[in-house]
Amino acid sequence: MAKYILKRIGLSLIILFGVSLILYILVRCMPTSFVDDLIVQINTSGNQVTEEFKKELYKAYGLDGNIIQGYFGWLGNVFQGNFGKSFITQHPVVQDIFTADRVGTSFFIAVVATIFEFLIAIPLGITAATHQYSLRDYIVTILVLLGISLPSFFFGQMLKDIFANKLGWFPVQGMETAGVHYEGFERLMDKAWHLFLPIVTVVILSIGGRMRMTRTNMLEVLNSDYIRTARAKGLKEGKVIYKHAFRNTMIPLVTSLAGLIPSLFGGAMITEQVFGLTGIGQYALVAMQKGDIPVIMFYNMFLAILSVLGVLLADLMYAWVDPRVKLA
Repeated sequence: MAKYILKRIGLSLIILFGVSLILYILVRCMPTSFVDDLIVQINTSGNQVTEEFKKELYKAYGLDGNIIQGYFGWLGNVFQGNFGKSFITQHPVVQDIFTADRVGTSFFIAVVATIFEFLIAIPLGITAATHQYSLRDYIVTILVLLGISLPSFFFGQMLKDIFANKLGWFPVQGMETAGVHYEGFERLMDKAWHLFLPIVTVVILSIGGRMRMTRTNMLEVLNSDYIRTARAKGLKEGKVIYKHAFRNTMIPLVTSLAGLIPSLFGGAMITEQVFGLTGIGQYALVAMQKGDIPVIMFYNMFLAILSVLGVLLADLMYAWVDPRVKLA
């Protein structure tokens, strides 16, 4: 096991190096440049920008060399623990991202939404498979289609329009009530009140794929020979389904866990934008729109590391879910 983990870590480092190189090249080739936008703003204000001043700006932001020089300059700083400063805020990128209002908000929404997603999607997927072509199966199918088909910006805006604008049950946007300073439990409840609709949006749009995966794999397992043998031996239906069938259904669910870890920290860009939340997704979206290279690089590399970690954990969990899998 230890040898396998060390081998995978070495392979992961190579993958991350390739990802960082490709990502940096793509970022530098973006049509949006922070320095170019800054020069346009200066010209618009009526001030004259000389060529010497332009060169100084590009040098100050580390964009004076070619792409390869810029990449290895960025990589050298990373090895020294320096991830750079945001072009927009002029604060260290790590300090900007790892705050309670950014990664904390996105992580809270993602964790709560994921818990409800599994609690709702997996039982519904199982009951749809065990009652194929029944009314409950058709209801689950409709929910699946809704979850897969509805865009997050449309569904989030629809919920906001109905429950916030028209009914007034929830705030329109933001994370706290403006002009009121709650403390302790009251502040927690105020934030929960503001985050309710974003969490509902994420949950409903996520359960569709999870239900479809559970239903499809459960149907495949229920048609297996060993399930028919278990039923022929007189085992209770609940034991057949939840002990024998569901354990094999967990294998593809474990695969989906590889993408779960980065999603917990990546933020829901569109949903956060719709509800005016200061999460990490909204922060990264603004950085991409403005060409904030240090933020873009750190955000995407952070997600890449979490993705590699998620794949490794999923592979390790295979051995627990399926005894036939041997890690070497």
